Amino acid sequence: MVFRVECHCCPPNTCDWQEKKLVLKLSFPSTTRVSERTFMDRCKELVQGEHAWVLNHLPDIIWSFDIPFRAGSPQDNLKKKFGDADEMRVLRGVIQEELKPLVYLKTAKECAQVFYDVFQCHHRVWKYPEILHRDISQGNIMVHEKNGKIYGVLNDWDLAIWLNNERDGPTSLFRTGTKPYMAHEQQSVNWEGPHRYRHNMESIFYMMFLFVCLYSKPNEKVSHIEANNYEYEVWHRSDDCFLHLTKSTVVNTALFDPPVTPFFIGFFLWLTELQDHLFMGFSSLRIHIKQAAKQKASHSDKLLPFDKETLGGHFSYKQIAMILHIFNNEQLTTHGLEWQKILEALSQDGASQDE
Repeated sequence: MVFRVECHCCPPNTCDWQEKKLVLKLSFPSTTRVSERTFMDRCKELVQGEHAWVLNHLPDIIWSFDIPFRAGSPQDNLKKKFGDADEMRVLRGVIQEELKPLVYLKTAKECAQVFYDVFQCHHRVWKYPEILHRDISQGNIMVHEKNGKIYGVLNDWDLAIWLNNERDGPTSLFRTGTKPYMAHEQQSVNWEGPHRYRHNMESIFYMMFLFVCLYSKPNEKVSHIEANNYEYEVWHRSDDCFLHLTKSTVVNTALFDPPVTPFFIGFFLWLTELQDHLFMGFSSLRIHIKQAAKQKASHSDKLLPFDKETLGGHFSYKQIAMILHIFNNEQLTTHGLEWQKILEALSQDGASQDE
């Protein structure tokens, strides 16, 4: 639950909270769930200097608090009755600066930059503070305007984890995320984790896919869903079994033709190239699994290792950044000198090969 709030605890002009538009978010996480503020404070500690750009793409959380449920409450009684099968929860409040939804955007290029911002921010936080978000969705991609410039913000870190803790806890806790945008492997009945970095990148793909196919403009849903759009509109009310089968078809087809609406036609190339990398990655994974089975049957240990984190190198950050840093033949803003230089060098190599 999210509410707009104002600060009235200080005399006028003595508190910087009074100068900000604030929201209060209330949630009921388990007592063991790390708070968003803890994650964001850690980010602020580590993304200094060259990496300070990341802070423009993270929520500005200025306060948080937990209120435990009292003895004799329904929570307490359930815990007494069901023991370890019941997770104790707290009422958690987070006060942060208000962000705008995607409907605030005006052009397809603004949308592209916001998505690219979030993609870059997610990678930086995963690599340095070593935090994995685990809930990429349309609702968690927000917009912040500062000095007339628009920034994409990766919001809602409620389900995030420290990377060194990703295997802790029961298996049921691994299946996190918002169903229409979850990586298809996570929605298989046989999936037991771990939640990988590339699963979040696959979620970014689904988020963009549904957004540009089901919206005629950032603030306008397609009013009359045509047959080829409708099959994706139902993702928002489908169960894991249906979504796993449907998404498996999307990532494993050699003939991917997303029904992008005219306003977002520039995303067609992004989507087809991203899907192509997923297709090649999962094809390589299946081949590796078959080879592993043959090697096991013949008691051989000569099988080369396969990088499941990047699907054999086909779905890595570098591969995806090469696609997303250009939209409609225009360069988008790449943050950080490291990747500015890497992408510039790769682009020059590509141009030389074309010549």
